[in-house]
Amino acid sequence: MRPDPVDAAPGRTTGAAGLSIMVELVTGRGQDWWPRPGRVFAASSAHTFADLAEAIDVAFGRWDLGHLRMFVLPGEVELSWSAWRDGPAFPGTLDGRSRRLDLLRPGDSFAYLFDLGEDWTHLCTVHPAGDSCPTPPQAPRLLRGWGCLPDQYGRLLPDEPVLSCPPRRSTAMLADLPPILPTWGPRG
Repeated sequence: MRPDPVDAAPGRTTGAAGLSIMVELVTGRGQDWWPRPGRVFAASSAHTFADLAEAIDVAFGRWDLGHLRMFVLPGEVELSWSAWRDGPAFPGTLDGRSRRLDLLRPGDSFAYLFDLGEDWTHLCTVHPAGDSCPTPPQAPRLLRGWGCLPDQYGRLLPDEPVLSCPPRRSTAMLADLPPILPTWGPRG
C-alpha cells in the first residue's frame, strides 16, 4: 500500500484556502479530444475529492453516475470510490469521499478518471483562487468553460442507441501532458 500523503507531507494544513482548478478532458470512449474542452472550478481546500468529482461530472454533462471514479495525484497516490459501492476505498487507494483537497497546492497537476470502462480522463491543474472567487464556495463551483462536450455514451440524438467508437489515439496529442498516467507525457 502506498504511503498516506497526509503523513508523507507534514506541515499541510486543513484550513479552508481557496483554489482554482482547471480541468481539461483528455480522453474518453477510445478517443483523444482536441482541442481539449475544459472547465475551471472554484473550490475550497476543505472540500473532498468526491465533492470535486461531482462538480466535474455535472459540468461535463454526465448523467449516468454509477461508475468508478479515481484521482491520481503526483507520486502515484490514488484515491477511489464508487456510487454503487459502500465501504472502504478499493485496495491500494485512499478514500476520495473523506480525503480533502488540502492535499493539493497551486502548481500541482493530477488526473481524474471517470468510468474506467469508457476511460474518461482529465488533466487537472491547481491555481491560486485569485480575484475570481475570493471566498471559497460551499461546494466546488463552476466558474467558466470552453469547448464542445461529447455525450457520455456517444449519442447525438435523444433516442439514439449507444454508438460504438473505434479508438482514435494519437500519442502526439498526449505528449504535452505531465506523466501522471502511463499513456501521458513524452515517450522516449
